Amino acid sequence: MIIRTAELEAVAVRKNQYPPADRKEIAFAGRSNVGKSSLINLLLNRKNLARVSGNPGKTRTLNFYNINDEFRIVDLPGYGYAKVSRSVSEDWGPMMETYLSERDNLVRVIQLVDIRHKPSLQDCQMYEWLRHFGLSGTVIATKADKVSKSELNRSIHVICRALGLSDEDVVLPVSVLKRTGVEAVLETLDALLLME
Repeated sequence: MIIRTAELEAVAVRKNQYPPADRKEIAFAGRSNVGKSSLINLLLNRKNLARVSGNPGKTRTLNFYNINDEFRIVDLPGYGYAKVSRSVSEDWGPMMETYLSERDNLVRVIQLVDIRHKPSLQDCQMYEWLRHFGLSGTVIATKADKVSKSELNRSIHVICRALGLSDEDVVLPVSVLKRTGVEAVLETLDALLLME
């Protein structure tokens, strides 16, 4: 897959703010500070399209990116950051549930986890939620440059066990810093878009 154009198309908290459901969407979910916005920028070959912040929990909306005028990448709000107010974090549940359950053109949610740590309870709950909506199956293990080659397979095995992944599920190790794993992610996006 070659990303030629990428533009922020819509920022939404409610269904009536979504763009038209006229093309397939692939969403990215993950804990705050897992590197979701940095990865999206790397995939799209744009430095600051997805806002990267020193303050985790900055993404509090559904951000829809129009890619090549062919499909969308949707950046979902990060979860699990304690400094976000309770009222804000309580709003996320209904906002996410509406999007996940009612967006017919959503083909997959790719969940990001930090390869250095066993997935948290919230990571596991999120993956279970995605499984419930039929949107699971792809996980990106970020910060792969932070573990040695010998630790990599062990870390992936820990992620698979914690999330209860099947043999058909995919875990892609990625390093934004070293720019590794990007081609595998783009190939995965390509394959997902070809699914009926």
